[in-house]
Amino acid sequence: MLQTIIDNRFAVAAVILFVTGFVNMMVHPNLIKKVVSFNIMDSATFLMLASRGMIAGRTAAILTDGGADVTRYVNPIPAGLVLTGIVVSVSVSAFSLALIQRIYGTYGTVDMRELLEAMKKRGE
Repeated sequence: MLQTIIDNRFAVAAVILFVTGFVNMMVHPNLIKKVVSFNIMDSATFLMLASRGMIAGRTAAILTDGGADVTRYVNPIPAGLVLTGIVVSVSVSAFSLALIQRIYGTYGTVDMRELLEAMKKRGE
C-alpha cells in the first residue's frame, strides 16, 4: 500500500491539491479566495497531466540523429497541453480579477452573500 502511494506520489499530490482547491471554492464566499482556489485546482490538473506524460528512463523528444528510435522519447503532447492550460488559466484569472475589481467598485464588497443581498435591494 505504502509503495503504491510512493510510486504514484505525483497523482496523490494532485488529488490532494484538487480537493483542497475544490473545498475552498465551495466554502469561502470571498470571490478572490474563489479565484485562488480555482488556480490551485488548475495547478493540480497540470501536475497530473505532467506526471502522467513522463515515462522513467526516457528523454525529451528532440531528434538529433535523424531516424532515431522513437521508443526512447516521452510523448510531448501532455507537455503541450500543460503549457496551453497555463496560458488559459492565467487569462481566466486575469479576467476574473478584473471582473471582481469592477464588482467591488459597484457594490463595495467581494463577499457573495453581501453581493446577493445588495443585488436584491437594487432589484437585479
